[in-house]
Amino acid sequence: MENVSKSVVCFGEVLWDVFPNQVKPGGAPMNVAYHLRKFGVDSHMISRVGADEMGLRLLNLLDQWQIPAGYCPRDTEHVTGQVIAKILPGNEMEYTIQHHAAWDYISCSEEQEALVSKADAFVFGSLAARGETSRETLFRLLDKAQYKVFDINLRAPFYNSEIVEQLLEKCNLLKMNENELYLLSQWYLLSADNEAANVRTLQERFGIDEVIVTRGGDGATYYSASETCSVAAYPVDVQDTVGSGDSFLAAFLAQKLQGAEPCESMKYASALGSFVASCDGACPAYTLDQLKSFIVQKETEVVC
Repeated sequence: MENVSKSVVCFGEVLWDVFPNQVKPGGAPMNVAYHLRKFGVDSHMISRVGADEMGLRLLNLLDQWQIPAGYCPRDTEHVTGQVIAKILPGNEMEYTIQHHAAWDYISCSEEQEALVSKADAFVFGSLAARGETSRETLFRLLDKAQYKVFDINLRAPFYNSEIVEQLLEKCNLLKMNENELYLLSQWYLLSADNEAANVRTLQERFGIDEVIVTRGGDGATYYSASETCSVAAYPVDVQDTVGSGDSFLAAFLAQKLQGAEPCESMKYASALGSFVASCDGACPAYTLDQLKSFIVQKETEVVC
């Protein structure tokens, strides 16, 4: 692979996940930016935080992670975003995403447009499009981006088919989980149980070059016009699955931008997704050497 530094801009929510016994940094695009930085990618985050202690803590974290915080200004009118997590019977989790958070009001600037236009990839999701201000900024930046990565990340009730369709029409790479694919299949009256056919129909309908469908512990599949590649997930003792899909996307994108073939990129992505699921939280501390040791260990277990 080429040993050339690549740059990626991630757009959208930065927030705190408030669990019953702890508070952790969160937001899918910020998680992606964190893991991209681990791979040596020059990652940037465009968002907004409140002029409060929680916002300052997020900015300090970005600084510690070597992710420039200059594109995440402080908002004096809106608070830093939070997601309240509640444990339901059977250890199921319920999430309440705070309304009118600072990241709902991301304004556009010429500096942001210049940053995005020069980046190798632009990562975005549907949640940041729930508010008019951030949505308008997102579409302006999409017009500047070279390679657009849509991590669909559907969170009820903060999406509608019209806006999702507009975003689908903009993207080059679409990443979704099997539940999100099922929802899209219902919208467009596709086959209930034929993943490949549904993906191909979506690619043709919206002109999407590449699609990744993740299935948790059952692995993931990559689709392009000329190639299909499926990978298994490594078996692990799951601590939590928060952010494992974000780490998967980051690893795939980092490998792809350095010239790796799709199947190679998918294997590495699956490894990191499994590794993160075995850790506590979406952004655990780790080194690439630790990840490589994890892969060697898991490959040895498979051989044995």
